[in-house]
Amino acid sequence: MRWTADQVLALAPDAASRKAGSKLGAAGPWSEAGSSDEGTVWGLCKGSGSKPYQTIVDIADASGPAYKCSCPSRKFPCKHALGLLLLWAGGDGAVPTGEAPEWAGQWIAGRRKRAEEKRSGDSSGSPSGSADPEAARRRAERRAERVTAGAVELEQRLTDLLRGGLASAEQAGYGLWEETAARMVDAQAQGLASRVRELGAIPSTGPGWPVRLLEECALLHLLGQGWLRRERLPDALAATVRSRIGLPGSADGPPVRDRWLVLAQYDTVDTRLTTRRIWLYGADSNRTALLLSYGAAGRAPELALPVGLTLEAEVSAYPGAGQLRVALGEQFAPPAPTAICPQGMTTSQAAARYGDALRDDPWLESVPVTLDRVVPTPDGDSWQLADADEDAALPLTPAARSRPGLWRLVALSGGAPVRVFGECGHQGFTPLTAWPEGPGEAIALC
Repeated sequence: MRWTADQVLALAPDAASRKAGSKLGAAGPWSEAGSSDEGTVWGLCKGSGSKPYQTIVDIADASGPAYKCSCPSRKFPCKHALGLLLLWAGGDGAVPTGEAPEWAGQWIAGRRKRAEEKRSGDSSGSPSGSADPEAARRRAERRAERVTAGAVELEQRLTDLLRGGLASAEQAGYGLWEETAARMVDAQAQGLASRVRELGAIPSTGPGWPVRLLEECALLHLLGQGWLRRERLPDALAATVRSRIGLPGSADGPPVRDRWLVLAQYDTVDTRLTTRRIWLYGADSNRTALLLSYGAAGRAPELALPVGLTLEAEVSAYPGAGQLRVALGEQFAPPAPTAICPQGMTTSQAAARYGDALRDDPWLESVPVTLDRVVPTPDGDSWQLADADEDAALPLTPAARSRPGLWRLVALSGGAPVRVFGECGHQGFTPLTAWPEGPGEAIALC
């Protein structure tokens, strides 16, 4: 089944690649384009040199589309891969089904062979992880000791802040917080370091900043105390504390096979890392799951799954109370378009779900929910999603109000109710994907 143009463009690593790829989505620069029933697309794209660029895309790859292009671009996918997929998605016969040429066939055969070797290795029962369990245990103990020392130091700094008064945070400037964050990095507690940096950005940010600072200090204190008293916590909550602190975990939950609908995909970027979040919905299990992948600063992660596709695959859950993160396992069929749509709820039910989730994870920023029959409406200087069937609404988050996706949502609605998937938290609702009322394809809003 062919993808839509929106699903192809969702793979673009940035706006510039999306624009350049769109220009190459016509037949003009392409020759020898073709596709196979196994899920690969290939073609030659005329460039500035004497030789055309050889471009291949493997749509059936288990971790999302894989790309190969002879152009010098360091972006994945490059504009040529995007253009080729757009040409294929057009379905006008420009990319006929046929036998791959030698240059494409060699790459495809190599990928299939490596995938088979990996499956054989995974099923051989060979041990994974450290070859010396005792050495791994000693390393974990040493790290736990460093994290404990960091948590104790952080508790003292929070105590000094409250004793001196919150006004002192405004006078000290950001340097104090950056120094404290660096100390948490030294203690190998990346989660604590990230939250400390967030504290440093709150002072002098407008009316009410002392209240916001106090709230974040309380959550940071709660996390530190959770680590120092982790032996007294239930196993699931202790696992949540470890993940919030920044300790690595493994997806050791039992595999769950389902038809997973790709609900949303978006990236967050900082100076060190690009984090990609992909929300999935299990059509049979009625379960929502989160895939995380990472790339170096300035580079998109390799895992990419366009919104609106389904993949029949297994996922395994990470430990922790109320945690939705999973690892993608074996995939049984290439991603394909679908008419599946998650069940919706009212705005009141969404707010209640977030409140319930905080009992399991007090540091949770938001929960994934699908709202049914809501209408985007202006609310003074901001926007909200008003429930069409009850007198209730959810405000949009400040981040959502500044995104172009808001206007796409407003245009899709046209004043009529729509179904919207997004993240509901203490700042409001962030819409990520929407469906028109009645049959219709998913529209990505981010």
